[in-house]
Amino acid sequence: MHLRFSQDLESLLKLLAEKPLTLNDILTTTSERGFSLVIGLLALPFLLPMPPGFAGPLGLGCLILAAQMAVGRRTPWLPNRVGQFRFPNWLVLTLLTNLRRGTGFLEKIARPRLRWLAESQHAWQINGVCIAWLAILLMLPIPFTNPIPTVGILLLAVATLEADGLLMCFAYGLTIAITLLVIAIGYALWLSPALFQNLFG
Repeated sequence: MHLRFSQDLESLLKLLAEKPLTLNDILTTTSERGFSLVIGLLALPFLLPMPPGFAGPLGLGCLILAAQMAVGRRTPWLPNRVGQFRFPNWLVLTLLTNLRRGTGFLEKIARPRLRWLAESQHAWQINGVCIAWLAILLMLPIPFTNPIPTVGILLLAVATLEADGLLMCFAYGLTIAITLLVIAIGYALWLSPALFQNLFG
């Protein structure tokens, strides 16, 4: 079974490999589906080692789109500075190579369930709030934590696009767990910087 999310993302990445497009170009062609699709596209690189300078635009774009969902907006928009961002070809090819690895588990569990919940306006807004909060956690300068909120963001993006209300409920609980985990890691780093330098230095 292939998710619409995986299929759309793979098609988009192949298009980006042939013809670099800005995020605004992508949003124009994907309309309302662009929220979940572009949020997933922006979050996916955080599962990989990220060179300096990419986390800011990708995380900010994710946050801005999620905030629009939180207020009920159905037409995505990005400020020009973020909207003109283009994925470099090497990153697109890397994402294509790792796409199945990043979404394989979700393909096994996501399907339309509890559609009355998944397609409600309240769920749309709650998803936006959760993704926005996870994007903030993603951008915090706490070492080793990027993949943690990224998993939550991808889960919510897939659940929204696939109209999976059950997966959404799980993602809400996971958002709370991720928040506590990131806080715990940050607190441990603050208390014992020398210990972490010895472990990971």
